[in-house]
Amino acid sequence: MKFHDQLYIDGQWVRPQQGGTFATIDPSDESVITQVAAATAQDVDLAVKAARRAFDEGPWPHMSGAERATILRAIASGIRERQDDLAALEVRDNGKPLPEALWDIGDTAGCFDFYADLADDLDGHREQNIALADERFTSVARKEPVGRAGAIIPWNFPLLMAAWKVAPALAAGCCMVLKPSELTPLTALELADIAHQAGLPAGVLNVVTGLGQDAGAPLSEHPGIDKLAFTGSVPTGTRIMQAAARDIKNISLDLGGKSPFIIFDDRDIEAAVEWIMFGIFWNQGEVCSATSRVLVQRDLYEPLLKRLVEQTERLSIGNGMEEGVLLGPLVSRGQYDKVLAAIARGREEGATLLTGGTRPANCDKGYFLTPAIFADVPEDSWIWKEEIFGPVVCVRPFDDEADALRSANDSRFGLAAAVMSRDLERAERVARRLRAGIVWINCSQPTFTEAPWGGYKQSGIGRELGEWGLNNYLETKQITRYDSEQPWGWYIK
Repeated sequence: MKFHDQLYIDGQWVRPQQGGTFATIDPSDESVITQVAAATAQDVDLAVKAARRAFDEGPWPHMSGAERATILRAIASGIRERQDDLAALEVRDNGKPLPEALWDIGDTAGCFDFYADLADDLDGHREQNIALADERFTSVARKEPVGRAGAIIPWNFPLLMAAWKVAPALAAGCCMVLKPSELTPLTALELADIAHQAGLPAGVLNVVTGLGQDAGAPLSEHPGIDKLAFTGSVPTGTRIMQAAARDIKNISLDLGGKSPFIIFDDRDIEAAVEWIMFGIFWNQGEVCSATSRVLVQRDLYEPLLKRLVEQTERLSIGNGMEEGVLLGPLVSRGQYDKVLAAIARGREEGATLLTGGTRPANCDKGYFLTPAIFADVPEDSWIWKEEIFGPVVCVRPFDDEADALRSANDSRFGLAAAVMSRDLERAERVARRLRAGIVWINCSQPTFTEAPWGGYKQSGIGRELGEWGLNNYLETKQITRYDSEQPWGWYIK
């Protein structure tokens, strides 16, 4: 695909109105990958108008679910055909290790297949009869697409996050404008090309690359958008919510987290260490649901820390295309500096840095960082309370179940949580008392397209994935009919 310096609007590749571009950077060596089209408000307006025409005048919203499913499956097939190339592009654009990128691309294709199935199923469940107390009337509840959707996605799982929004929106019959992160825009453009080749009608999916203030803000504020879906930080989510309020715009927000992981002392150390590492070092810790606050029952605390440090220091760090690498660079200079500042703050606040938090000896270029483990982290410290979004884990001991739950739930976030115990009755009890939208038992981070995703409190509004993700893009209409031959007779007797 050779259209990186162009936008995909109304089924065509077009240059931005002002002709601007920006560089996307390989975080492993800080080199420029390519120049990407920089959309502005003018381009966003053209994209929204294209989506509006496609929705108001085009065939897409009026096609059967089965017809839309055919195109969604063709998109899934196109992704699989390009899986290796797409994964390699994700590695260059984001930095993640190749095995993780391949996993992501496979999940992306699976997401389109899943929502194709739900689109198929929608044909048989679009309308539901409603039993009424008055037999003179019949009524149905009907599901219809919400209209023109805008999606703003993050840089940590570029193509997968696009699929989480694009696939259910298209399945529902919506038309969409997608704005990827300026840090990782390349696979979103590839998705546009794949959708085009799959026969998606013009205007149904539009992709505008650009900076947040130049393209993201105009999209979130555009009055022609009926529904806005955003994944990213709480501050940006706050601004988007404020903008949406002006038009009473339908929104869903998948925001930050500071997820707790409770480990009771009846668990095997090796299993606990494995899941701690997977919960915070996967994708370089650039995961909104990362279980970055680890609470370990006191008798297990010291031996677990010792083993965690040993295993963490063995992690292979380097370019994501190199075999055996398990930790790539952070996504950008800005994110690298933020994580370094958080580590420095943790030390200043009295937490004990057991290992990491420095540049690896074998990496003289790129945004590489050795994973950091903090112990004895004060509960009132910034690093215990705030999202770092990097390979930094904070560990504290606890004495009993009540103590663990109090500490775990003491957060303005509520995206995810995890608990480990051989006592499944206890684990299930704790899971139901954790104030989070996603809770894992004896694991951390497994994500399934079939299950709902979203958080409590400041971690967001609404749910993605599963049938809940489809419902994000559907409105419910009541249609009631008067069937009686008898005159109503209220005014005319």
